[in-house]
Amino acid sequence: MPWSRLLICAVVVLVLGPLSTANAQAQPKAEAQPKAEAQPKAEAQPKAEAQPDGKEKGEAAAEKAKAPTAAQPAAAPAAAGQGGSYNLKLKALEQRVNELKERIFRSKARLNLLKETVLHGRGIGSRAVIKHKNEMGSTFRLIGVTYAVDGSEIYSKSDESGSLDKKKEFEVFNGSITPGNHTISVKMIFRGHGYGIFSYLKGYRFTVRSSHTMTAGEGRRTVLTVRAYEKGNSVTTKMKDRPATKIDTKIFDLGAKK
Repeated sequence: MPWSRLLICAVVVLVLGPLSTANAQAQPKAEAQPKAEAQPKAEAQPKAEAQPDGKEKGEAAAEKAKAPTAAQPAAAPAAAGQGGSYNLKLKALEQRVNELKERIFRSKARLNLLKETVLHGRGIGSRAVIKHKNEMGSTFRLIGVTYAVDGSEIYSKSDESGSLDKKKEFEVFNGSITPGNHTISVKMIFRGHGYGIFSYLKGYRFTVRSSHTMTAGEGRRTVLTVRAYEKGNSVTTKMKDRPATKIDTKIFDLGAKK
């Protein structure tokens, strides 16, 4: 029996084997399917930062509050600049106030002085009289003279002919002057004069300069007499040292007739 089954199986294999091979060859091969395009890989997602726990969150918030922000450094210099500008304006204002106080003080002082002057009958002013007097000898001839008060010229004359020398006394100035100290400056030019063996003196010029400080009083008339004279003597004093000037001062009340 077993041998008969084996025989049958062999016959079936021999018969069905060629048929299955023929059928396989008759079927067309399936077309190769194109491979799917490679899908781009998803971008790597950043890993989530480790979240601090509650205690760490509190410390981080405190540190963040302490740390200056980017706006804070810029705000600080701006605030400092505004403070400096305010201080400068304040100092300028204080200086201006002090100047105004000084002006007010001076104005009050002038008002008080004016009040005192009016109450006591002052305010009359003062006057000055300047006279020229030539007391030089015949050896010298005055050819030029200049007078100035506080640097301002009030009289000047030059004459080579000798007519100026003939005026032995004349008035240079007579007018009002502010009370106080004043400087009177004088310049005189003399020419040598001689006859015979002394005719050589005509070629010499002698310049005399002098100044005097006068005090003009309120309600007073100050009379100054400028005298030109020869000092020394003709024997022991050199010719160039002889011409000199001196000033006599007299003070009168303005109401006086002299």
